[in-house]
Amino acid sequence: MPYADDSLVRYAPLVRKLALQMLARLPASVQLDDLVQAGMIGLLDAARRYQETPEAQFETYATTRIRGAMVDELRSQDWLPRSVRSKSKRIEAAIQKKEHELMRPPSEREIADALELPLDEYQAMLNDARGIQILHYDDLGAGDADDRGWHDAPADTASNPLDALLTGDLRRALVGAIETLPDREKLVLSLCYEQGLNLKEIGAVLEVTEARVCQLRSQATARIRARLKEGAWQELPAESHLAQVL
Repeated sequence: MPYADDSLVRYAPLVRKLALQMLARLPASVQLDDLVQAGMIGLLDAARRYQETPEAQFETYATTRIRGAMVDELRSQDWLPRSVRSKSKRIEAAIQKKEHELMRPPSEREIADALELPLDEYQAMLNDARGIQILHYDDLGAGDADDRGWHDAPADTASNPLDALLTGDLRRALVGAIETLPDREKLVLSLCYEQGLNLKEIGAVLEVTEARVCQLRSQATARIRARLKEGAWQELPAESHLAQVL
């Protein structure tokens, strides 16, 4: 398979780039080499399956396959400890409670009060919750018998499987959740996901520490997940490009 062999050499830097991007959002226990190895398997799979068409560029298709393979590897390792999931759920529940009480996004201190924690302990909890993703595969009701899932779609059926995933009610809900974020948290997500900045670079922009950036991103993620769990599927204003990136 000369095309597959050529692709492995040509796109190996892409695999490492995607692995580094993903690693920046994961707990320290996750190893870069594990992500790269899984990504190379995804790249090989993409090279084998790809059918060249004007609607499906190989790099776009390969990027989806590579990321999917990395996510599958993380899921198989159950990389996120139960304690982290538990803390994330507690934060999300506190956010939901305060939003219902206040009819607005609660402040950091108000969330801490709802958890009956001092502010510094709540911020430490946010650090511990690093790695929680805005959307998990399971959140989308995956696994139905008649649902192949986005990662099984052939290359020539859609130019970007993410666009197919984030459609209709789900897209509107995600856009709405992002639009309700406090400006500072919205900016953190934009710099991270749209501009591709790392924690250190975002910290320089905001003039805060990397740890503080991590806290803000974790809190923004918790706010979005809390909103999505409420089923906030109302019609919303013009769609945000950030929603597509996330």
